[in-house]
Amino acid sequence: MDLLLPETLVTAARKVIEANRAAGRTIALAESCTGGLVSAALTEIPGSSDVFEGGFVTYSNDSKIRQLGVSLDVLETFGAVSIAVAWAMARGAQERSGADIAVAITGIAGPEGGSEKKPVGTVVFARAEKGAPQDDIMADTRAFGDLGRGGIRLQAALCALELLMPEPSLP
Repeated sequence: MDLLLPETLVTAARKVIEANRAAGRTIALAESCTGGLVSAALTEIPGSSDVFEGGFVTYSNDSKIRQLGVSLDVLETFGAVSIAVAWAMARGAQERSGADIAVAITGIAGPEGGSEKKPVGTVVFARAEKGAPQDDIMADTRAFGDLGRGGIRLQAALCALELLMPEPSLP
């Protein structure tokens, strides 16, 4: 098969498309540190358009505000790499796309940008579901360590794909 992306990523994306198709659910993404990598993996799968509504690549804080409706107050209070921002991104992607499930990814892929509190390799995920109460939050923070920029982004993409499953289980 002629793949543009790593086989492990495309295999995981195929499982997400097949599982959500079987469940009759649509999905969307809000990506920051992965820069569209998860969306690219999903669209490697033929027929993904009947499941994948779309993705928002919101790399800057301004784009998080404009495209997803993340509030400036939340960004300034918690920082871009936080559960509060990831949750706001996921809700914004779900509401704007109309998808049943939306997952957001925000993190520090490096090599710069880390701090003692949030080192390089810190990635935050959140999942929003259509019709779920506002306080029903599924979110997680991962510390991938120093895997290099590409390694961090790949691991973040794989985690995001797991969260897009109808019944996710974080590895």
